[in-house]
This record gives sequence, C-alpha cells and structure tokens, in this order.
Amino acid sequence: MTSALSSDVASGPRRLARYAACLALLMLWNAPADARSLEAVIERGALTLCASPNALPFASKSGPVPGFQIELGEKIAEQLGVKLTREWVISAIQYRRADCDLVLDVIARKDTPPAGGVRTSRPYHRSGVVLAVRGDSQASSLAGLGPDQRVGVPVGSVVSMTLAKGGAATSPFAFEDDIVAALANREIEAAAVTPMTVGWFNLQHADKPLRLIPAFGDDQDLNWNIAAGLLRPDDQLRARVDAAIETLLADGTIARIYARYGIELRVPQ
Repeated sequence: MTSALSSDVASGPRRLARYAACLALLMLWNAPADARSLEAVIERGALTLCASPNALPFASKSGPVPGFQIELGEKIAEQLGVKLTREWVISAIQYRRADCDLVLDVIARKDTPPAGGVRTSRPYHRSGVVLAVRGDSQASSLAGLGPDQRVGVPVGSVVSMTLAKGGAATSPFAFEDDIVAALANREIEAAAVTPMTVGWFNLQHADKPLRLIPAFGDDQDLNWNIAAGLLRPDDQLRARVDAAIETLLADGTIARIYARYGIELRVPQ
C-alpha cells in the first residue's frame, strides 16, 4: 500500500486541481439546484458525490487509491442501500452543471451556515491548523521558534494574518503541498497547515516524518468541524445521512478510511 501511495505524490497539476476545486466549492453554494428527496435517491438507486478528479488524498479518478472522500462516500451510499455515482468537477461551471447530492469535507460552523440551500450533516471530524516541524527540530511550541525562523503559511490565509500580527516571520505559499515540501527541504523551519496535509506527506515519507505541534488549539478561527454537505435535501435524506455517519463513526469505519491516508480521526466539538 505504501509503495502505491508513494507513486502518487501530488504534482503541480494536482495541486492546481485541488485549489480550483476549493474555489469552485465556495461558488457552489449559490448555484441553483432542485431539492433531492430520500425517496428520489432510493428510487434512482444512487447517491451522487461531487469531487475533484486529481486531488489525493481527497479524491482521484484514476490510480491505485481512490481518496478518502470516495471511500467515505461509498460507505454512506451503502448505508442508504444505494450505489455511489461520481461527478468529477474542478471548476465553478462544472459544479453548477453537476447533479450533486453530496460533497464532503464541508466546514461546519454553528455561527456560519452554508448558503445556497446546502445543509450539513452531523460533523464527523475535527480539523484546523497545526504547526508542523521536522523530526530533528527542537521546537515544542510556536514560541520555541527563533525570530528569524520562518513559518510557511498559505498566502492570504487567516493563519498568515494571525502569525503576522504576532510578529512571527512567515513565508507565503500557494499550496499546502508546497509548504510541507519546503519544510522537508529545510527552506523554512515550520509549517502552518492542516493535519491532513501532514498525515498524507508522512505516509509517503516515512523515513523523514514531520512532527505536529498543536499551536493553535485555542483559536476558534483556526479550528473547525468537518461534515458532509447535502444539496437541498429533504429532512428524511438528511436524517438518513446523519444516521449513516453515526454508524460509520461508531464501528470505526471512518477512522480506518482516514488511517489509510495517514490521517488521524479527531472527535468533533
């Protein structure tokens, strides 16, 4: 399994596809869509997941591993008694045209509900921003970094502004993949990224894994729950997806899926 994963290290086009998919997802919330009932999903015999075709560890259209979004989507569909169909999307236009029932890894905040008729499921994971350092680093906290030791940050991100206000030296990057690669290559001393990025990197670089420091645990802007996003579902469909996620959490299925991609499942708050 490790060799298969190692052969699929994200390249520039993959990072671009992932970034484009994220932008499209933000625009999706305002896209028109017809309501989808549980009855319609059961009658059709399929639940449709929208995902990027080239954005491991999230999803992949080809290659030895499908991505954790595809695996989780299949398990949710199985709980509903239907098959999973996939709509591969990388642009806002494709999202608007796609017949999505489900998108995964939606940020779920009680104070900021999604727009455009999207309803979130019960959360199944807790994510956010962590500080990653090399295994040989002596740092055990953000304060442990020297004044000239740079932290890689996603350009224009909340964490980049937070660190800049605190006086930390930062280096902006377009993609998290680039940040952890720069850290491993000793171009920077730390990386402010999501645990998923670090977990996927470590799975492919087991000889030189990065170490996580929970440096931003008290900042609500840098921590969030993850849920499934349903496109204008009726109450019955949302309830069945909630029940499916509850079952998959309870029997360890989601934890096992995540572990295959180097990710540790965290309890939502």
